[in-house]
This record gives sequence, C-alpha cells and structure tokens, in this order.
Amino acid sequence: MVRCSDGSLYTGIARDVTRRVGEHNGSGKRAAQYTRSRQPVVLVYQESVSDRATASRREYQIKQLNRAQKLQLIEAGAPVSQTK
Repeated sequence: MVRCSDGSLYTGIARDVTRRVGEHNGSGKRAAQYTRSRQPVVLVYQESVSDRATASRREYQIKQLNRAQKLQLIEAGAPVSQTK
C-alpha cells in the first residue's frame, strides 16, 4: 500500500515492490493511472504471501476496508522503508 501526495491510499500487488513503487512515481505507461497525478507515492505497508492467487485475494480484502481500517492496518504493520 502506498500513500499518495494527496494523502490517499493505493493498494496493489507486485513481485518486486521497490520496482513497482518506482514505476508509480514515474511518468511512463507502467505507472497506475490513479498514482500518475498523485506523485510522489511512499510505501507505507506491505505483506508477503506465497503466490499470486493469495496476493490477489488479500488485495481484494484490503480494498474492501474503509480508510480508518486501512490506517489501523498500517499502524499495526511492521515499518517499511520509505521508498520514493
């Protein structure tokens, strides 16, 4: 999960989180349309899972949370590096 420059939260999945955050902060086609206009983004939460299917299910679960619940998840989670 990344926090965008406008304070909004964006959730996605990636095999290489550092690379993906870099893509979100770029202007290329690989940046999500949502994050392109909200740069820079900062990594605030991540989880590791065993496979893509599990990652997709977890992404869906997180996307169903409201903002307060996502913020609680971020607070409870292990600190992550502030990748920009």
